[in-house]
Amino acid sequence: MDWTPELEELQYRREAADGLGGPESIAYQHSKGKLTARERIDLLLDEDSFREIGKIAGKGKYNKDGDLESFTPSNAIAGTGRIEGRKLVVTSDDFTIRAGSSESAVPEKWVYAERMAHEMEMPLIRLVDTAGGSVKDLERLQGTKIPGYPMWSNVSLLGRVPVVGVALGACAGLGAIRVGLSHFSVMVKDMSQVFAAGPPVVKQGLNQDVTKDELGGSYVHTRLSGVVNNEAVDEADALRQVRQFLSYMPRNVWEVPERKMTNDDPWRVDKDLNSIIPKNRRKIYRPRKILETVFDKGSLFEISRYFGGSTITCLARLNGYTVGVMASDPVVMGGALTLQSARKMERFVDLCDTFHIPIINFVDQPGVMTGLEAERNGTMGAAMRAIAAIEQAQTPWCSIIVRRAFGVGGGAHGPKQGPEGRSLNHRFAWPSARWGSVPIEGGVAAAYKKEIAAAEDPVARREEIESYYHKLASPFRTAEKFGIVDIIEPSETRAVLCDWVEDAYELTKRQVGLSSRTMR
Repeated sequence: MDWTPELEELQYRREAADGLGGPESIAYQHSKGKLTARERIDLLLDEDSFREIGKIAGKGKYNKDGDLESFTPSNAIAGTGRIEGRKLVVTSDDFTIRAGSSESAVPEKWVYAERMAHEMEMPLIRLVDTAGGSVKDLERLQGTKIPGYPMWSNVSLLGRVPVVGVALGACAGLGAIRVGLSHFSVMVKDMSQVFAAGPPVVKQGLNQDVTKDELGGSYVHTRLSGVVNNEAVDEADALRQVRQFLSYMPRNVWEVPERKMTNDDPWRVDKDLNSIIPKNRRKIYRPRKILETVFDKGSLFEISRYFGGSTITCLARLNGYTVGVMASDPVVMGGALTLQSARKMERFVDLCDTFHIPIINFVDQPGVMTGLEAERNGTMGAAMRAIAAIEQAQTPWCSIIVRRAFGVGGGAHGPKQGPEGRSLNHRFAWPSARWGSVPIEGGVAAAYKKEIAAAEDPVARREEIESYYHKLASPFRTAEKFGIVDIIEPSETRAVLCDWVEDAYELTKRQVGLSSRTMR
């Protein structure tokens, strides 16, 4: 039997899928400075590693005899591929066909790809460029349906495998969910937007005239809302960030991150760290300089840099081992635990705990942000959620108190008990560290208000009292009682942590698997 006609039809359908929305639509996509869905996949993955699924899904047009006349492929592309040899699942929206609308997507491909990532326990990357739903769906379906996206599999995915969302155009409704429901998300400056509904709907419903960027551009979501983690300068940068993020991640929660060999000496000493903290407590310093010095050279990958800036969150490596890093930044809001930084901290701790990545916290925390706006915005509630995330974390944790640890915010430096009392509060301090229920300066001003005001020289009296209490607050007095593991010379920090991380990974190997509580 000759199967030539069927094989020719298969080839026709495949070529139609490779042609996307046709030359004119592709040219229009390029004119906007955007890559096509297939070009994005090629740029993201290792060369020739993409194996597509559902390539010939779409909509055929047939004559009265039932023979195929034309074929329009689905605008949802899906399959498996590799990044640095490691296998994963990827989906990519094709904007050249009906603007990536789910009306033409054969959304079962999305669902199948996500179920595949779930079943095969592989990372999932969503390259999102979709206009979302359309009222024309009613005509296509000859009816309507109750809204719903199979969220159970997405939420379950977050507890099993790394999930990445990339916004590469206007991502509305379902598109916004597919970007944000992830462990790491990135959007391209001046090219992508994320929103529940676009400007026409906002104009109709709320009578607000806004542009797409004003409504949901990268400035909005990487600096104000925190819905998206990182901003990219172009598509190549966005996909580079995806590859870099995944390089720190295990394939799934049943594995630990791969150790990357390094030539950076684990016992390297940098004496400049000994003077990086100013003696004057009112002066600031640059905490990223500390991180660049302590961790493997070139290994810092910052997440959500522009949101909640008083707390820095990074993935990095110590002697080749992946670690999660947090650090207070006194340059922003004095380093206080703000509403935004508390939300950022909670999400980062959940990420690291889900994938059993040890956490190192460089602490310079003056406390939870105070003031009228902070109280009205519920900052304390966000701080309590962050503390809950820390106390529930089971991944190994080490705190380095470099300057301040005061009040409720200071108490969030690390877990004190953890699940079933298993989390060791492993903490060190630099000689510059101070801690307590309140900072000395503020505490003296409140407790000795009348005495200072009545003094012949109020300033001299205040400084005298502060000097007395600063001596009592010396970290060496805490170390005498073993209230802290040790006071270390700042230049020794890398060596101390490189020694610790080896033991931390021995523990994580025994902790792999589903966490009792994953991403919130």
